Amino acid sequence: MFEGHVNAVQLVATYGTDDQRQTLDADLAAGSVYGVWNTEPNPGLEIRPDGDLRWVLGGAKSFATGAGHLDRILVTARNPEGLKQLVLVPIAGETERADNAGWQVRGMRGTCSGRFDFSGLVLGNDALIGGPGDYEREPRFSAGAWRFTAVQLGAIEALVRHLRDHLVQTGKGADPIQRARFATCLTETRSAGLWVRRAANLAETQAAEAIPFVLMTRGVVEEAGLKTMEAAARSVGTASFFAASRIDRITRDLGLYLRQPVPDQARDRAAAAWLEDDCWGDDRWW
Repeated sequence: MFEGHVNAVQLVATYGTDDQRQTLDADLAAGSVYGVWNTEPNPGLEIRPDGDLRWVLGGAKSFATGAGHLDRILVTARNPEGLKQLVLVPIAGETERADNAGWQVRGMRGTCSGRFDFSGLVLGNDALIGGPGDYEREPRFSAGAWRFTAVQLGAIEALVRHLRDHLVQTGKGADPIQRARFATCLTETRSAGLWVRRAANLAETQAAEAIPFVLMTRGVVEEAGLKTMEAAARSVGTASFFAASRIDRITRDLGLYLRQPVPDQARDRAAAAWLEDDCWGDDRWW
């Protein structure tokens, strides 16, 4: 939820007008929560002119994280020319448009990532953020994935902390096999943390090499998460699968959140970029 809020704030701050940024500042000062929704069921969300100064929305968004609970949502909508336009929509109080009944998942239930129907909502020109194509403008679009790797890393670190507490409290830490397993979790998590920190620095400075580095970071964090979840289950055993267990809750949520789109393609793109660009001897690979 917070990652989506940060993403929306950055997009409005980057592509919005001075007046839109002033409204953003006022909203944030008042505690408003923003989000970004892009995924949509067919035929997708569209925005049509309704007079000189008004626009009307038609369609819905799916996997709408926080549907029915956010104040303003930044969505992508197809304009009359068929291009993708960012639109900022006030949705506070529009709970009847949210349908979370289909969000029947093992993990991340609390995000209420259901369906939200925008049909018939009327907006002014000040709702249009930036121009067509700005949402997918590079390197911000692909490099922005560093944010969800940071969220994933936080869950992995929490899992390591709970695993450590379990080993200490039960005395299992005296077992060299358990210590070796825990050591693997530590190295995987610490290494992933270094990648995420570097990815964040490159992405937020809009460095040219940010995209392949962030794409590779996705795979590094995913591997750390999968190995740590498996290690926690093996070390703790049956107790880690009880609904009241924090390890179970984190594993369910993280297991779903790691399923970000096209992970294999992301790593392939990163490897291809580094094969093509000989950076040996400078710091762009490190």
